Amino acid sequence: MNDPLITQFINHLWLEKGLSSNTQSSYKRDLQQFDQWLVKHHNKALNQAQQPQLIDYLSWRHESNYKASSTARSLSCLRAFYRYLLRESLIDQDISQNIEMPKLGRPLPKSLSEKDVDNLLSTPDTNTALGLRDRCMLELLYACGLRVSELVNLTVDRINLRQGVILVDGKGGKERLTPMGEEALSWLEKYLRLSRPELLKQPGSSTLFPGRADKPMTRQTFWHRIKKHAASAGINSEVSPHVLRHAFATHLLNHGADLRVVQLLLGHSDLSTTQIYTHIATQRLVDLHAEHHPRG
Repeated sequence: MNDPLITQFINHLWLEKGLSSNTQSSYKRDLQQFDQWLVKHHNKALNQAQQPQLIDYLSWRHESNYKASSTARSLSCLRAFYRYLLRESLIDQDISQNIEMPKLGRPLPKSLSEKDVDNLLSTPDTNTALGLRDRCMLELLYACGLRVSELVNLTVDRINLRQGVILVDGKGGKERLTPMGEEALSWLEKYLRLSRPELLKQPGSSTLFPGRADKPMTRQTFWHRIKKHAASAGINSEVSPHVLRHAFATHLLNHGADLRVVQLLLGHSDLSTTQIYTHIATQRLVDLHAEHHPRG
């Protein structure tokens, strides 16, 4: 398969960039591989691809055990290709924009299918206090895209049940408001009503998910809990809190969410909380989450 757009781009590299024949061949192979993958998995041409498909392709490369250096080279090629198509007015949007280059030595994070996530979330026995707690924690982790440290350190005063949002203490001491969605909110209300009072040693504690002596559950404990439930759900791939966080972002993008909104929900923005929420109202975040998240 040799898409005319690939030939056009390679000729551009030769005429204007003066790249070596080896580099041209490498770029051609990378583009042909993405082209073939697009046709097979999405029945789309190179100039019809959307950003979720490119993200899906990068995840596929990781799951297929391609080296991070190889994926970084491939993404560099695709960036140059789509910037070229945009300059030539052959596409309306550069789908590679804002996609970070994989860090060498660190593979792209794995994700889970929506079916796998549903199976995982339904595994805990919610007729027990511990099972209801685990179900609530998994729902919040996936619905809000939280880091595991953000989840285990939540306190009850950070929860607003009426508005359906959580005030999260993120990296660098930065706070962000995160919508929960109706499903996670429902499980949180059940947990607060039925399970948490039974698990607490001291009723006055503000810890949302208490471990020993009402202190926050450790990250290691929750890591073991999630692995236990993943095994019970029959999920063979690696499952961790970060995998669920990545699934949150991937599924939102696949359902049409704006990349900038996803970055904001993940807490990746450089802006302070005040600056962010001056421009984006809480209700807008809630509505976007409800519209695009599979369990919103």
